[in-house]
This record gives sequence, C-alpha cells and structure tokens, in this order.
Amino acid sequence: MSRRGDWVYENNGGTCVAIAGADYCVVAADTRLSTGYSIYTRDYSKICKLADKCVLASSGFQGDIKALQKNLSARHLIYQHQHNKQMSCPAMAQLLSNTLYYKRFFPYYAFNVLGGLDNEGKGCVFTYDAVGSYERVGYSTQGSGSTLIMPVLDNQLKTPSPLLLPAQDSVTPLSESEAVDLVKDVFASATERDIYTGDKLEIVIINASGIRHEFIELRKD
Repeated sequence: MSRRGDWVYENNGGTCVAIAGADYCVVAADTRLSTGYSIYTRDYSKICKLADKCVLASSGFQGDIKALQKNLSARHLIYQHQHNKQMSCPAMAQLLSNTLYYKRFFPYYAFNVLGGLDNEGKGCVFTYDAVGSYERVGYSTQGSGSTLIMPVLDNQLKTPSPLLLPAQDSVTPLSESEAVDLVKDVFASATERDIYTGDKLEIVIINASGIRHEFIELRKD
C-alpha cells in the first residue's frame, strides 16, 4: 500500500470489545498485530491496566497507543501522589477524553474502549473516537472487526434510548458468565471475515474481587 512520504500513521488492526454488567465489566481484545498482509506478532496484548478497577483496550496505531498509555499512567501516578488514592473509572474516562482532545490537531491514532467499575460498584464502559468525544454505554466495540461485531451486540444487548425519561440504566442484563460466552462467540465470528483479527483472545473480567484474565485460541490464518 503506497503512502505519502510525510504520512506518519499506520493501522495495526485488531478488535476490542467491552460489556458492562450490574456488578462486573468484561473487556476483551485479540492479540494479532499486523499491517497490510503482514503479521508482526501473534501475541501482542491490546489491553492496559490503568487502575485496580479500570482497564483500557485500544486499536489503531500501536506507536500512538503506547505513547497514550504511558501518558495516562504518568498522570495517574501524579494523581495518586496528590490524593493518596487511585482514580475512579469515570474520572479516568474524563482524563482520557481530555488527553485525546488536547492532541486533536495531531491526534493519537487510537480508538479506545475503557471499562471497569464505578464508585457504586456497577460496571461501566466508555467508548471514544480519536479526538476525545466519549459516551458511557452498556457495551461497545472498536477496531477493524467492529462493524462485524456491533450488529450482534445490538441484537443481543440493545439498551433503551438515552433520551427516554426517566433515565434507564445502561448496564446489560446478562450474568458475568453469559457476557464472557457472548464475547467468545462474537470474536469467533469476526475472525472468520476480518483478516486483522485472530490468533488469540484475551479476556479481562473486572468485579468486586479484582481482575481476572482468560485466554482462548482463535483462527491463525
């Protein structure tokens, strides 16, 4: 694929999904890192733990994603020194929005999903564009396979319109194990059609007892 000499971005593919429940959050991403028809590695984690109850999954240009993760980690360390506590997931969501918007004229080529537990212990998912516009939702997906996965999530989990009054809760009705099974199913489907998604699926489950990791194999071709 030809590019202009001054073009500094590259999409390294991959897909991220997050689902929020009543007392849990599931964040998942595949581990393939590629460009064009070349696979750089089959074992690259796209999920970054930012706090004890907050994780970030990102797709896009991995150079920018690494820079963004380092920036957020440094800002969070400063926050901990100043306030003697960890940042909540909604506070981290606002920090991520501010960080992306600050760079809007030369943006981080990163498409993010932030998941975790809020101050009440409820699951929360925040979805972003590249320049910091964000929204709290019950579920979200970003990356090269998102157009294949989102219709399935809409069909299974569609939440009421945010314009309805009184306001409806955005968390999904599934149990934790059902949400994990749904994530496995949508990734198994996406890997059949998206060449940038595959190899292995990393699943992070966040609940009151902490963070748990699961891995399953996906298509390798």
